[in-house]
Amino acid sequence: MASKQPTKQSVPLSIGKIDSYWSPKIIASLNDAYEIKISKFSGEFIWHSHPDTDELFYIIKGKVLIRLNEPGQNSGLEDVYLDEGDIFVVPKGVMHCPAVVDNDDGTGEAVVMLMEPTGVVNTGNRGFVQGRTNEVGDLRLT
Repeated sequence: MASKQPTKQSVPLSIGKIDSYWSPKIIASLNDAYEIKISKFSGEFIWHSHPDTDELFYIIKGKVLIRLNEPGQNSGLEDVYLDEGDIFVVPKGVMHCPAVVDNDDGTGEAVVMLMEPTGVVNTGNRGFVQGRTNEVGDLRLT
């Protein structure tokens, strides 16, 4: 039985194909169970959690603050600042809100690689949120 030829994916070229913020794009998958996505961030996202899964953030470009202390709540957790090259896992069920920290060049943009189980919606437990819930595109097809 012949195997399907594996293909490589250029992360820099894939980043160039992203034209909107908070709109993750699939660049790879593992065992048909996990998706590796890239996304551009700007400003602040929404407070949400993923009740059944962890969420991995790897900062390719820029600086990101992962807020873990929702206003008016006392989670007992500290916010986490991430620089280029940093990786961080938000545990399942933890409320969080990613936000871009202005970069030294004043762009206020970050490029982030995410890893989560296949089919996870970026707004998690919040469901559909206008302007934030985005269909996950698949850059492996382009």
